[in-house]
Amino acid sequence: MTVTHDQVREMLTGPGQLFEMDEVEIRGVTMRTWKHAPVTFRAMLEASRFHGDKVFLVYEDERITYEEHYRRAAALAGRLAGDLGVGKGDRVAIAMRNYPEWVVAFSAVLAIGAVAVPLNAWWTAPELEYGVRDSGAAVVIADGERAARLRDAGAVLIVTRPGGDLPPGALDLADLIGEPGPDVTLPPAEIAPEDPATIFYTSGTTGSPKGALGSHRNLGQAPMTVSYATVRSAALAGKDPASVAGGRRVVLLAVPLFHATGCFAVLLPVMFTGGGVVLMYRWDAGRALRLIEREKVTLITGVPTNAWQLLSHPDLGRYDISSLGGISYGGAPAPPKLLEQIGDRLPRRQASNGYGMTETTALAIFNSGAGYQEHPGSVGLPVAVCDVEIRGPLGEPLPAGEVGELCLRGPGVITGYWNRPEETASTFAGGWLRTGDLARVDEEGYVHIVDRAKDMLIRGGENVYCAEVEAALYEHPAVADAAVIGVPDEEFGEQVGAVLRLRPGTSVTAEELQAFLRGTLAPFKIPVRIWFREAELPRNPGGKILKNRLREETLGS
Repeated sequence: MTVTHDQVREMLTGPGQLFEMDEVEIRGVTMRTWKHAPVTFRAMLEASRFHGDKVFLVYEDERITYEEHYRRAAALAGRLAGDLGVGKGDRVAIAMRNYPEWVVAFSAVLAIGAVAVPLNAWWTAPELEYGVRDSGAAVVIADGERAARLRDAGAVLIVTRPGGDLPPGALDLADLIGEPGPDVTLPPAEIAPEDPATIFYTSGTTGSPKGALGSHRNLGQAPMTVSYATVRSAALAGKDPASVAGGRRVVLLAVPLFHATGCFAVLLPVMFTGGGVVLMYRWDAGRALRLIEREKVTLITGVPTNAWQLLSHPDLGRYDISSLGGISYGGAPAPPKLLEQIGDRLPRRQASNGYGMTETTALAIFNSGAGYQEHPGSVGLPVAVCDVEIRGPLGEPLPAGEVGELCLRGPGVITGYWNRPEETASTFAGGWLRTGDLARVDEEGYVHIVDRAKDMLIRGGENVYCAEVEAALYEHPAVADAAVIGVPDEEFGEQVGAVLRLRPGTSVTAEELQAFLRGTLAPFKIPVRIWFREAELPRNPGGKILKNRLREETLGS
């Protein structure tokens, strides 16, 4: 017997069920929330200790259990609150690769009511310093590579895995944590659900990164949202939801923890359910295959690029990856061809595609199983606590099938942007988030992303805002005019391209421009293709470059 989406929703969210919902007033707006979700991150951390000797984090040959993680986080929290005087609402930046210490630092900061500020580890020194200054972080916890870039950040520097001598005045994270025993406890802290918890930086259309300010309620709701999406897919496929909810997951994390996907859609749900996270020094498809076999990984989560590279790796058939039950991706457009490739090369593995943003604490819409097969071009159905509206240019709701701006409301929507009242007011109103993405909803309720209203492209899950790259290009004395466009790419979804007009009497090569940008921009933002034009770039009467026309002229599409 086939069950409908509405029937499954009613079954999973009914009174007394795990995914029962409650109505709560959040910032003056009444909305649905997960009734049984943790109310703060601290509550989630304390509950995680009950998983005891289960392995939580795997990195290379290191294995950290839930008990060990709790002790380290509690010890660091005590030193931050005591020796360094970090208090409620103070910002602490985290700048490092996906090391276990990232998770320990994140947990410790949040547990004392301070605000964790994960910084993009790919950023250059000026970009990292901007994040520290803009957030007002008084303390930075960094790995050795990032610490070398942050010597002049004007904050207390705590270093892990230094790879040499510590920078002058820096503290060693290992010394601060020590060897905590079983009696270590978290220092006292009064934390409410709406208290600020995180600032994740996301680029703005002006090119200046802005901090997305999330609350403890956002963090507590996120793992329930992921669990609901997973169980809903199983129920729609006719499986017993209890069998899915009770299984232990071991997730290979293919994206950085400073991304919404890595932190909110992987780390928090795993911590909440007692699963395991396998961390990588950097993404490598061949290494991923070895880790899947060694660690009996059940799920790999990342962006579509990770899935493409795994499927196309020559060693795909040489490892025992029978434990792998699924591949989940989001954060970038996933063409229907990817689903087809997964079905051909990894049969019986379930592919999942989701939609979310930093501003929604990751997942809000999810597509998997039969629904994904039937709607391969869709990002799926909203989760039960999330409302979706497609709005026209005047903010009016549009009927099914019409294209407009995708707007979302739910307990995952963040508070706003850090110290950006105007941008907060224009993006968040009445509990609703204006995503800036153009979409339509079909008659069955499936959401289809049509285009991005904001001038942005996504390269392998990394947001690249064109204005930032254009501004950097204009710094070169030979560049008279510049437009950054997305270049379609099967592996990364999009690559960064640039169309330039040079100043009369000057010359510069594409390679010279790329070298010029390396000290200013993170590597993923640097154009891989550069075209030079003698004619003026096409503009409308208001002076704005007509990028659709420019793409047609340059790419032929």
